[in-house]
Amino acid sequence: MDKWKNPKLVLVSVNEIDLQNKEKEKRAQELLTANKELVFQNDEKEKRAQELIVANHELVLQNIENEKRAAALTLANADLLRQNAEIKELTLALEAAKQELETAYLEKQRQALVLQAANQELESFSYSVSHDLRAPLRAINGFTEILLEEYIEKLGEDAQYLLGEIIANSKKMGQLIDNLLDFSRLSKQQISFARVDLDLLVRSVTDQLCRLEPEREIQFEFDCPDAGFGDRNMLRQVLVNLVSNALKYTSKKQKTRIQIACHREENNCIFSIRDNGAGFDMMYYDKLFGVFQRLHSSNEFEGTGVGLAIVQKIIAKHGGKVWAQAQVNEGACFYFSLPFSS
Repeated sequence: MDKWKNPKLVLVSVNEIDLQNKEKEKRAQELLTANKELVFQNDEKEKRAQELIVANHELVLQNIENEKRAAALTLANADLLRQNAEIKELTLALEAAKQELETAYLEKQRQALVLQAANQELESFSYSVSHDLRAPLRAINGFTEILLEEYIEKLGEDAQYLLGEIIANSKKMGQLIDNLLDFSRLSKQQISFARVDLDLLVRSVTDQLCRLEPEREIQFEFDCPDAGFGDRNMLRQVLVNLVSNALKYTSKKQKTRIQIACHREENNCIFSIRDNGAGFDMMYYDKLFGVFQRLHSSNEFEGTGVGLAIVQKIIAKHGGKVWAQAQVNEGACFYFSLPFSS
């Protein structure tokens, strides 16, 4: 039987077709929704892919930077190793130098002790010899004066002249012994530190020395505004010796000019005595402050060669130093330093 001719069968077929169409529409809608989701997912994937590309690019840049840093660290590490090697080498050299310095210091101390002992022995010997020479020298001088006083009528002119020379030289010898004793006593003499008015002390010394040579035309210039610390008696001896030297070596000048000044440098008072006298050759400067060392002959200028040695020793005991500058026939300038406080 033909199904299209049966109404029930036709209704069933129509319903089935309608149901199938609805299912298809539903399926189409689901497919459409799924397609939209797929499109969205694809967009997300593209976006994520783009982010991954950017991240990958950044990672490449970071890797390049890390490689640069690694290379720099490698160089820095190599430089550090080199510096460590140099430090180790310098440390070893420093240790060796320290050891050498300690050895040299100990040797210097040993030599200083030996030198101190030798100086003490020499000073004791000098003092003893100088002291023992006084008695025979006084005897020579006394007997010579007796000859001149009591037997002068029996002596010829030549004999009188020779006896006069004996007396003159015995006096020089006496002065030499006195100076040597003064020099020897300095080692044992204690310093009494006190504030010293240098201007007052200088004027006192120059007045005393000028009275010994009233016939000379002497121009003194003073500039001593500061005070120093030291032993007044010792410093007086320093000034007497230096000013006496200035007077002696300007004695052949028509007009004597002596400048005495002092000024402050840090914690020291620098004292200077400048004259326009004979001066000396700086070539022989090393001999200037030695005992019995003279840069001029006794025929030119009298002296024992002890005065400047005494000056140096006194100033050294005060913790200062003494030095000089000069030019032949143009004068000399002697300097010494003193502390401003005790």
